[in-house]
Amino acid sequence: MRDSLTLGRIAGIRFGVNWSWAIVFALIVWTLATGIFPSTNPGHDRATYVTMAVVAALFFFASLLAHEFGHALEAKREGVEIEGITLWLFGGVAKFRGMFPSAGAEFRIAIAGPAVSLVLGAIFVLLAWKARLPEVADGVAAWLGYINLVLLLFNLLPALPLDGGRVLRSALWGISGNLRWATNVAARIGQGFGYLFVLGGVGFAIWKDEYSALWIAFLGWFLLQAATAENRLSLAQQALRGLRVGDLVVRDPVTTSPDISIGRFMDDIAWTTHHPTYPVTENGDVVGLLPLRCVTEVPRSEWETRTVRECMLPREEIPVVHEDDDLFDASAAFSDGDLSRAFVLDGDRFVGLLSWSDVRRALELRRARRS
Repeated sequence: MRDSLTLGRIAGIRFGVNWSWAIVFALIVWTLATGIFPSTNPGHDRATYVTMAVVAALFFFASLLAHEFGHALEAKREGVEIEGITLWLFGGVAKFRGMFPSAGAEFRIAIAGPAVSLVLGAIFVLLAWKARLPEVADGVAAWLGYINLVLLLFNLLPALPLDGGRVLRSALWGISGNLRWATNVAARIGQGFGYLFVLGGVGFAIWKDEYSALWIAFLGWFLLQAATAENRLSLAQQALRGLRVGDLVVRDPVTTSPDISIGRFMDDIAWTTHHPTYPVTENGDVVGLLPLRCVTEVPRSEWETRTVRECMLPREEIPVVHEDDDLFDASAAFSDGDLSRAFVLDGDRFVGLLSWSDVRRALELRRARRS
């Protein structure tokens, strides 16, 4: 899950929101303002309920962020590299590079998030129960305590990729010493919960005419897809084990200069060497990447006046990996991008290109050899 908007960094960890976050934020505000708060705190005007709903929704997403930071901060202590935290349609996700170093490390990282939710839930419940808050603040605190505890219980379901599923996998991994088997079992259980939620949500919607239950079915579909993806990811990591970026890098690719015209590039390079992208080098250093599709968007009448530099993507926008990086870990840096390519460096020296298609071919070849 990628950010649509990066919000900042805490303790060196980047966090942001995906565009889908706006959908669930609006849904929560609408549900609280029109249904829950008028029922739990009757007698107020519409503006009060909307204000309560917006404040509660903001605190709820702050709670989700704190939950994910629980995972991320513990991961840093365990020596796991963190790509960032993203809030999206189904809550939040902390992205890590590579696998966990041990079963114990995965357990501690997995349980850290629910521990934060437990603390937050207890704090909000105590505020609503013991503190003498104004009625509207009391209503917001009570709902936040309830929703954090619900989040805690849901996340502790023993279904990968939920936190409870990661706890289960760490236990199975620790007992058996076989991460692949542990992942398969936890993912199968996750798929089982996914099917159960889908059938239960659809069945309840039909039987009781409660179409809001379709959200449970939608959640089950997400859980089913995510559990399947976790299992495939584990298979891919096993298949690529032992490979480094240097094993697949395309060395000495066809390059171009940034200051030549588009017309000259097409005549001297593109017509004779057909590639989807061309590294742009200057004085031996790579300064950008020129996708051929960007060139084709330039009107032919401008080919002699426009330069490669004007069309290329600057180096800062291209993922960078190194020759000795683990191939599986490195591929995560560019597998979901628009280009699906990365510059390969040896120190600061440009070595070549690595594309997702190269990784995919290696994966298919190794799977074929094992079958």
